[in-house]
Amino acid sequence: MKQVISTLAVIILVGVAGYAVFKTSQRRFDGNITKFNQDADNVIQGLQQYKEFVGSYPGGTNNVDIVKALQGKTEKKVLILSVQKSDLNEKGEMLDPWGTPLMFYFSGNAVLIRSAGPNKAWEDSSIIGSDDLFKSN
Repeated sequence: MKQVISTLAVIILVGVAGYAVFKTSQRRFDGNITKFNQDADNVIQGLQQYKEFVGSYPGGTNNVDIVKALQGKTEKKVLILSVQKSDLNEKGEMLDPWGTPLMFYFSGNAVLIRSAGPNKAWEDSSIIGSDDLFKSN
C-alpha cells in the first residue's frame, strides 16, 4: 500500500513539474511576447534619441502625450522614426500586442515600459502568476 501511495505521489509530482515547465516554455516562445520586447526596444531607442535632441524625455507618463512628442506633434517638432510602426488605438495611445495601452515610467536616465500582458489586466508583479511584462534600458 505504501508503495502504491509513493508511486502515485511521484507521478503527481512529475505531472505538476512537467506542466510548470510547459507553461514557462510556452510563455518564453510566445510570439506576442517577442513582439512586445522588440517594440519596447524600438520605443526605448526612440525615447533615448528624443532625449538626445531635446535634453529630456517627454513630460509625464501619459501615453498619448509621449506618442505625440515622438511623432513631432509638440512645440519641439522632433520626429522619431523608430516608433512610427507602433500600434495605436483611436485615442492615439501606443498599444502592446494584446491591444492594451502601454505604461511609461521615467527616472533619471532610465525608461521602463510596462505591458498588462496576455490577460490585459494590470497586476502586482510580485504575485506568482502575474503576466505583466516590463522592459527597460
